[in-house]
Amino acid sequence: FNIYKIMTDKLKRAQKIIDNIYSTTIGNASNPPSMSFYQSDTYRFFFLLSFMHEYFKGSDISQEYAISLVPKKYASRIKRLQVLKHSVHLGYINETQSLVDKRRRMYTPSDSMIKDFLEMTESVSTFSERKAS
Repeated sequence: FNIYKIMTDKLKRAQKIIDNIYSTTIGNASNPPSMSFYQSDTYRFFFLLSFMHEYFKGSDISQEYAISLVPKKYASRIKRLQVLKHSVHLGYINETQSLVDKRRRMYTPSDSMIKDFLEMTESVSTFSERKAS
């Protein structure tokens, strides 16, 4: 039992993971504008991951639900609402009126955001597989 070897192996794996995430996200000069927008701060990145996770699960995403996806400790209600509205304004997220309650707004990612997100996740996945080999 060699604790130094275990810690060295863990450190090497940690460094590979850090390199992987960095080089396929904020360190990627060819990132599409949508992914750069969401990677520009912690809240936006958590929002992106949470929003896409809920969308892929088939959840109906209302305004209140969308802004509640990331814990309040990461951003004020105003900031959360601004990110959602800015995402709509930039065309990354579609806003539609609910068929059930006309006052309620529903949100889905745009086709281009889905494409950009899937390319980013594919890049992370491919990078991980290359590093593991």
